[in-house]
Amino acid sequence: MRTIISTATALGGRTLALMLILCASFSVANAQCENWTDSPQKEQAENAHVAYRNFVKNKTVADLVAMTEDEFNNAFNNWKKAYDIAPAADGGRPFHYRDGRLFYGALAQKETDAAKKKELQERLISFYDEELNCYPDAEAFLLGRKGYDMFYMTGYSMEAIDVLEMAMDKGKEATEYIVLPPLGALLDYYFGEGEIDNARVRELYEKGVAIADANIEKGGDYKQYYEDAKANLDASVQKHADKIFDCAYFKNELMPKYEENKEDLEIIRYIITKLKTQGCDENDKDVAMMQAQYDAIYATKAAEYEAERRRMNPAYDADLIFKSGDFAGAVSRYQEAIDAADDDEKKAQYYYQMASIQSGKLRQYGAARQNANKAAKLNDSWGKPYLLIGDIYARLGSSCGDSYQQRLAVLAAIDKYRYAKSIDAEVAGDANRRIANYSGSMPIRSESFQRGDKEGDRIKVGCGIGETVTLRF
Repeated sequence: MRTIISTATALGGRTLALMLILCASFSVANAQCENWTDSPQKEQAENAHVAYRNFVKNKTVADLVAMTEDEFNNAFNNWKKAYDIAPAADGGRPFHYRDGRLFYGALAQKETDAAKKKELQERLISFYDEELNCYPDAEAFLLGRKGYDMFYMTGYSMEAIDVLEMAMDKGKEATEYIVLPPLGALLDYYFGEGEIDNARVRELYEKGVAIADANIEKGGDYKQYYEDAKANLDASVQKHADKIFDCAYFKNELMPKYEENKEDLEIIRYIITKLKTQGCDENDKDVAMMQAQYDAIYATKAAEYEAERRRMNPAYDADLIFKSGDFAGAVSRYQEAIDAADDDEKKAQYYYQMASIQSGKLRQYGAARQNANKAAKLNDSWGKPYLLIGDIYARLGSSCGDSYQQRLAVLAAIDKYRYAKSIDAEVAGDANRRIANYSGSMPIRSESFQRGDKEGDRIKVGCGIGETVTLRF
């Protein structure tokens, strides 16, 4: 032993590597509950214990990492000697197991090789099991600390969840707050991976919350720590809340909010919708009660709400004005909707609605065509504005006194129908029906010849249309 220690000290930078070899040589006997009380090596164990404890008493892992190499080696070697002789120290105090975790935490923190670091961390975890075996009275505390270190040192594992659950079951309200954040992270991960179901998550979450709530209610120095730990657990689990929790949970969460906002229709509607989404039946007494409250409030304020809705939504108002028969008023309101909109697709819809009213109800064909063109420009893959323009041309042609110009107007209309279906397959059926209906009204060859026009000529259409068409019969 002395030869190994002296060599490790002499080799300086290689000390940690040699310590790994030293640590790997621990025998199974070291995990037993031997103490120095009746040991023939009692004096050596006590002396080594006193020698190293002066270095680590009230220290953290960070403190040990900050030690000089000589200080650390001296403390570690004396701890090792005391531990080898009497793992359970004097039989009444678990110092050697707890200080072993300190030393191995420092060794793991300084190690750069991933495989060696993992070995050190696993050895650190094993000290919990040894202490549990020899000092079972501290079971809840040790299980909580073991689960905590398992997560933050060795990462995600289902075993860590089991250890944390045992800590909560054993500790009840005395469970340390440090258990809750790693529990939340593990539940978040394994539920997201589909490796644990929502019932398991609910069970563990509710245990954690019950522990936190009991300590928060109790108050004291650790109240804030439990509040923060609960918030951490909540944040991890709540991202899956819709998939994890049932009607009863959401009622418990949302009913207090309802009690505080009984006159707020938006909040009541949100709560009702949320509860139904989470499986609450519409006949559930609380849901039914809130629905009745919502209906009663809405009934007294329906006119007020409708007036506000119409004021804030000019397109909605325009539709109602149109249905009332005030077509000019509807057009004016759609213009306000356009002015207020910041989305081109919505503007295109509103321009189209204006054009439809102006063409079909007000006979304002010029304005209708202008607005249909604006709609088409804002949405260049939309065929309906071109169908409408074709319809406008057909109407303008039908009111034209010159029969030849009427037939040319039909060509202009058919051109628009054909273009509409070329850019928008959804209007192809309507376009084809229009084309079929108007094909019999295209120019007649003999009449065109009499006027000196022949097939393929480019002719400008009158009747207020102004388009140039290719003559065909």
